Amino acid sequence: MASRSALIALLVVVSSVATASAVTFIVGESSGWTLGSVNYTTWASGKTFAAGDNLVFNFATGAHDVVVVDKSGYDGCSTSNAASTIQNGPATVTLTSGTHYYICGFTGHCGAGMKLAVTVGSGSSPSTPPTPGTGGSPSPSTPTTPSAPAPGTGTGTPGSASVRLTAGPALAVAAAVLVKLALF
Repeated sequence: MASRSALIALLVVVSSVATASAVTFIVGESSGWTLGSVNYTTWASGKTFAAGDNLVFNFATGAHDVVVVDKSGYDGCSTSNAASTIQNGPATVTLTSGTHYYICGFTGHCGAGMKLAVTVGSGSSPSTPPTPGTGGSPSPSTPTTPSAPAPGTGTGTPGSASVRLTAGPALAVAAAVLVKLALF
């Protein structure tokens, strides 16, 4: 009976680990969301963003902000049709499918390169460059202080462990084996 309980506990642990899929990306890596030190287009290129992933914008409150804009606002560095503005840093945004555009609304900052466009797949599809006429705005979450990434997440930095685990055939087989063992 004790071994059956241990196997069930193991099944629960395997299931919870295998379904963790969100990845946390620190925008601009160690430089953060700042003026002049990061090319955010280069930073985003080659990264795979999926719905449910998080972008963490590290900035000092009062020095920068994060304005969610459409393609036109991104291209023209305009906040006139902003979907939302996050003024307190650091800020975490949970991504949804589509292409999303972020700029710093402080005068001159966007024009100096503080702007980011990300294309988010519905699952784990690779990101693609933004296309004209697409838009969409995620709902920014309440700004939070970033902490160490949880298991199964990463910062998206080169050399870090940005692991996206999903439940799939291997999990189904492992679950079936554990259940059969529990029954004997």
